[in-house]
Amino acid sequence: MQTNERELLNAVAFIKEHDDFLVVSHVQPDGDAVSSTLAVGWLLSCLGKKYTMINEGPIPRRMSYLWHADQILNLSETSPGRTYKYIICVDCADFQRVGETKNCFEEGALILNIDHHPTNDAYGSVNLIRPQAAATAEILFDLLLAFDFPLDVDAATAIYTGLLTDTGGFRYSNTTPEVMRIASKLLEYGVDGPGLSEKLLEQMTFSQLKILTRALNKLERTEDGRISWVSITDEDLAECGAIHEDLEGIVNYPRNVMGVEVGMLFKVINDRAVKVSMRSAGNVDVAAVCQSFGGGGHTRAAGARLEGTLDEVVARVVERVKEQL
Repeated sequence: MQTNERELLNAVAFIKEHDDFLVVSHVQPDGDAVSSTLAVGWLLSCLGKKYTMINEGPIPRRMSYLWHADQILNLSETSPGRTYKYIICVDCADFQRVGETKNCFEEGALILNIDHHPTNDAYGSVNLIRPQAAATAEILFDLLLAFDFPLDVDAATAIYTGLLTDTGGFRYSNTTPEVMRIASKLLEYGVDGPGLSEKLLEQMTFSQLKILTRALNKLERTEDGRISWVSITDEDLAECGAIHEDLEGIVNYPRNVMGVEVGMLFKVINDRAVKVSMRSAGNVDVAAVCQSFGGGGHTRAAGARLEGTLDEVVARVVERVKEQL
């Protein structure tokens, strides 16, 4: 039996054998994290299992159309008031990515870890990890089909959303023939592909446009033009009336500059911490760069949190990227 098949069967057994689950994804959830959470919730509801979905913070407003999106608890506003023995983590590259939701785990909790990040350290009691998958949602497509009931448009829309967002609208290098095969199948379930593309990839709020403008006014690059970056502070967000989810996609702009090998977004967390998001044109493994700073991700898309002022962090990270180039 192949490893992937064995992992899939182990995940199926974990779900069938237990009940009363807590489903969590990573802090500051993106499209794949939210859709994967809801796909698991949909599966558990079909099985008649008890479950609670939670995240450390709010889910992006643009994901509100998804099945039961309003049932994902925001831990910063409300707590389930109890702990759970059986946990399903989706799209969390390492255990720390679950954030404060770990406080809802019982001591000795059993974890099903479903993820597609190559830097995942297999922290689960059961691990279903496929680095070759474009999104965690791609893995969940196979998991849902392993049970004895058909998908419906709600489940298909959740899976499609994860694929669409993590492949950049089927434009990134992780858009494999398998991804397109799955997407085609999901359209047969009634998914509104063009509508989702418009909602998730084209439409922008006024605050998004303002913070993008602010970021681009700070665009910098190295002398050779191979590294480019922008930076954002809390003051920028406040003055633009923007929130964290409005930053999604900004990192692609410095990366898209002709001649740039690595594009980066630096987000100031506080006076002594900065988060960096990186995108690579392919010649630099930004996951390795971010791992050297305690972060992780994919070869072409990764991130990390670093201690220091903005100027200090920018200097350290740019120097590290130069070494990789």
